Amino acid sequence: MERWRRPFASSEAVRRRMSVQKREGTAPEMALRRELFALGLRYRLNRPPLPGLRRQADIVFGPARTAVFVDGCFWHGCPEHGQRRHDVNGWYWPAKIDRNRRRDRETDQLLALAGWQVVRIWEHELAGGGAEAAALRVQAVVVGRLRGRQR
Repeated sequence: MERWRRPFASSEAVRRRMSVQKREGTAPEMALRRELFALGLRYRLNRPPLPGLRRQADIVFGPARTAVFVDGCFWHGCPEHGQRRHDVNGWYWPAKIDRNRRRDRETDQLLALAGWQVVRIWEHELAGGGAEAAALRVQAVVVGRLRGRQR
């Protein structure tokens, strides 16, 4: 069995930068949250959609059973921006990003089986004013699911 190994920082500057890397409240996430709030949507932040699920959605609409994930292009292997050659720790990053992608697919499946709708938004979608379009996409899902419950 191959043992998981933590990457070695290529320099002290890289080590410091990685140690303060934000996990929640990132600029793309904040841009989306501002737009959702402006649309009148209210949500919970950084919580597991299902009890016992050891994964947190960035934004959760409980009554609509909708979980929103803002995926970073590098960390989640964006097809447009996440596919790159890793000059440093090349033995580690491709496998790490592949594990992240497998975990994302598994999370989507688990939530779907429990009746949740997952909305995944790439970090690059939120750049340059794209947060409004992404928020409208989320709003359509949330409103549609809430309307479906009223029947």
